[in-house]
Amino acid sequence: MGVITVSVDDGVEERFRKLVAKKYGRIRGALGVAVTEAMKLWIEKVEQEEK
Repeated sequence: MGVITVSVDDGVEERFRKLVAKKYGRIRGALGVAVTEAMKLWIEKVEQEEK
């Protein structure tokens, strides 16, 4: 499993964390699950744009 350290706009981080907590609760690893899902969606979008 990879580890990525990134800086994110404060407002985006706050909104993201609130939505993750709302969807998954405060379970351990929820943030990683949501980030992985977001990255997969972004990858699909960019790959479609390249076609």
